[in-house]
Amino acid sequence: MKGLFSYDSPLMTALTSIGDCICLSVLWIVFSLPVVTIGASTTALYAAAYHVVRKKEGGLWRVFWDAFRENFKRSTLLWLAAAVLALLTVDVFVLRSIRIAGGAMGALYYVVLALWALALTWGVYMAAYAARFNGSVKEVLKFGFMLMALHPVKMLGVLAALLVGLALILLVPFMALIMPAAVFTVISFTTERVFRLHMRPEDLEKETAAETRESEEETDHDDQ
Repeated sequence: MKGLFSYDSPLMTALTSIGDCICLSVLWIVFSLPVVTIGASTTALYAAAYHVVRKKEGGLWRVFWDAFRENFKRSTLLWLAAAVLALLTVDVFVLRSIRIAGGAMGALYYVVLALWALALTWGVYMAAYAARFNGSVKEVLKFGFMLMALHPVKMLGVLAALLVGLALILLVPFMALIMPAAVFTVISFTTERVFRLHMRPEDLEKETAAETRESEEETDHDDQ
């Protein structure tokens, strides 16, 4: 019983991750409220989901705030992508109503729906890239799209995770307090694999060495 409630037990690790996801999701919602900051807050959401929730590196607030502050100018410019996504969302609902009513324009519903899904996934790739790498706004836009397009199967996996998260929030609104961080944590497994495929050898070697050191430190800690 004592081992079950020890700090490193699977139960406590799961409970800690759930708590981190709730706190991180609330932070993302609050920092997104000004609307124009949604790009910076989403970049910070990915950074904290990857480093804190998934890899247990650093404090939640510190990682989120540092990523938000460091990427504010670059990521805030990307809120234009969020504006496009918002317009497409409105178009999807309007065209759906027209299609149900039997209007001729309803045939465009599926086209706009596909564009909406593409824009949503592209936005996530841009946030992930901005959180992990330096680069101009133009580079974030370009490489975010390229990495998505070069790996369509993985892109569909990211989209599926996003849609499941959105569906759960629509069914149970309370899930909005945990789903943003939980979904981004799941997505990070796919995006990080994509990043590794295109990283420079020297950068990949450094990251692999760092992960090896962390693994060895965890093993030593468990042995003690």
